[in-house]
Amino acid sequence: MPSLDHTIVHSTDRFASARFMAGLLDAPEPKAFGPFAVLKLDNGVALDYAEHVTEGQRFVPTHYAFLVTEDEFDAILGRIQAQDLPYWAGPRHHQPQTVNRLDGGRGVYIDDPDGHSMEFLTRTYSDELLAGF
Repeated sequence: MPSLDHTIVHSTDRFASARFMAGLLDAPEPKAFGPFAVLKLDNGVALDYAEHVTEGQRFVPTHYAFLVTEDEFDAILGRIQAQDLPYWAGPRHHQPQTVNRLDGGRGVYIDDPDGHSMEFLTRTYSDELLAGF
């Protein structure tokens, strides 16, 4: 079965954005590769941060979800709180400074420096939960 290898994340400062995520995930320093700052994740997927350089044009912030263990979630939430970053239980900025407990897991959303919605969750949402949305 195919698996995701990498995706491009548009940014205003590729290394600042990649380092922001690396810090939250406790991941290694991003590496330069052509026009990208590459952040390698443990599962082999890479986030390739690229600076959006077209003058007068903006990129649309997107959503990225990271499945993490309970211990990783605690560590990430601790780093979010230590930096006094705003976070929410949902992607639409409802329930500020709250963790959701959907489907028997935990989840939290933050915005990265470029407005991308970054979700950290401890359990993949079930078909039953998704059918209710």
